[in-house]
Amino acid sequence: MPATPRLSVGDRAPAFTLPDAQDTPVSLSDYAGRKVIVYFYPAASTPGCTKQACDFRDNLKDLDDAGIAVLGISPDKPAKLAKFVEAEGLTFPLLSDPDKEVLTAWGAFGEKKMYGKTVTGVIRSTFLVDEDAKIEVAQYNVRATGHVAKLRRDIAV
Repeated sequence: MPATPRLSVGDRAPAFTLPDAQDTPVSLSDYAGRKVIVYFYPAASTPGCTKQACDFRDNLKDLDDAGIAVLGISPDKPAKLAKFVEAEGLTFPLLSDPDKEVLTAWGAFGEKKMYGKTVTGVIRSTFLVDEDAKIEVAQYNVRATGHVAKLRRDIAV
């Protein structure tokens, strides 16, 4: 399998419309004129993904005050996302990409190393998209724990 193309700072963010936990379509264009963090994670309700989502939840007010929205995207179906949102009291949209088209377009699905083996799956990734839908920050293979604090330092929020 060829390496998935990765996005770089300055690239146009690939457009998308995906259903959220309530099956309501959410588009990147809904956030035009506003900065948005788009992060990709492997699976709702797993330990690392829960930690990461709760970190975003706990930092949402500061991000929001800085004019930055947050969107999480995984291959999970809306029903699973709804359980995750409810269980963890998540206050930002989680979007469903079961066909992995958006994950692939953003370079967040492909070959990765897990426990020394090469596997195909979701590459935990985070992006900051600016007001004009351009990539301002592109981070691949991020760690779930401590990632939001590092991101806040990187973007000075």
